[in-house]
Amino acid sequence: MTDWSLIAAEFPGLDDRTFLDAACVSLLPHRADEAVREFSSRLVRPEAGSATEHHIWMDDQRREATCRVAEMLGCGDDQIALVESTTQGLNIAAQVIPWQVGDDIVMCDLEFLQVAIPFAKLSGRGDVVLQFVNHRGGVADVDAFAATVGPSTRAIVVSSTQWSNGYRINLSGLAEVAHSVGAWLVVDGVQQAGAVPFDLEGVDFLMAGGHKWLNAPMGTGFLYLSRRVLEQLEPTSWGYLALAPPEGGWGGYFSTPDITPQRSYEFVDSAKRFETGGTANYPGAIALAKSTELVNDIGMDVVATRVWELGARVIEGLRRLDVELESPFAEEHRAGIVAFSLGSRQRDRACLDSLLARRIFVSQRYTANTGGVRASVHFFNDEDDVEVFLTAVAAFLRV
Repeated sequence: MTDWSLIAAEFPGLDDRTFLDAACVSLLPHRADEAVREFSSRLVRPEAGSATEHHIWMDDQRREATCRVAEMLGCGDDQIALVESTTQGLNIAAQVIPWQVGDDIVMCDLEFLQVAIPFAKLSGRGDVVLQFVNHRGGVADVDAFAATVGPSTRAIVVSSTQWSNGYRINLSGLAEVAHSVGAWLVVDGVQQAGAVPFDLEGVDFLMAGGHKWLNAPMGTGFLYLSRRVLEQLEPTSWGYLALAPPEGGWGGYFSTPDITPQRSYEFVDSAKRFETGGTANYPGAIALAKSTELVNDIGMDVVATRVWELGARVIEGLRRLDVELESPFAEEHRAGIVAFSLGSRQRDRACLDSLLARRIFVSQRYTANTGGVRASVHFFNDEDDVEVFLTAVAAFLRV
């Protein structure tokens, strides 16, 4: 049985607050902090025999993040690229899909604006049409997408879990809809990665920044690519570290007198070729590896069960209060976000301020007239956190 108190001890940031805001920016676990400090000490005083060897050592350290993310997702290491953010992953998808004049892209009106921006820019050029599925009661489900797609649909773009109200879509069902019309399925997974497992069958692109539910710093994240993407699509930008490694390694290559850029370039077949291929965010990757290691050590299924159980407690408690529950979803349609409203933006803001004054960290978020005060329960939270939160909301309602 998992000792959740030991897990919570990994997060010193919990000591002086009730933290229910992983959906915004989460807390860094102790093991990630220690790993970055150790890495930084090697930057201050390198142990390698030369700066070239030092650079190669840094490249090697970064690879652990790829392996840890692949383990968490249950996919091959070769299907994971490390990226700066969800934004970078979305832009890669928008740039590499082979658009044709007359194509349409389908997404829902609940999305965070960054999900739409790269595809809206394509639409603005006049090459493709961006179509929106309108939500009903905070839900844009598989049937709504199925009713919208057609032969001209080139891509469906969706968040697996919506940022304002926490609705989690049936990805496997959506994948069937996408592939029934030959479309690519692009999934923003940032509000789910590290909290609830993904069903990746039929998903072509899945991207997530590390700073939310993965408990890593900003400036790092991952991009998962399906076998179909790896076999059929190519990046639109290229970097030398995505080349097939030269015989003898880069140290030997750079010290060879007759090397020249007038040569053929063979890139790796893996998702790594979709990375920038240059000097990267090494400390961020070190932290991502360790924070994802923690998720893997607990077990993704165990993490999800904990998130669902705590979320159910929040929902049950909110149902007893005079608030409008914005996340009345069953477990199969939830990750860790639960939102509620007191009827107006101003009243929601007053409640938020009251909670923050008690050092209960939550947020206020809306899209398409859904949302309100947003709480995020993660595996490092416990029943006491839920009770403190609910008691504080009840106290505000009595004022």
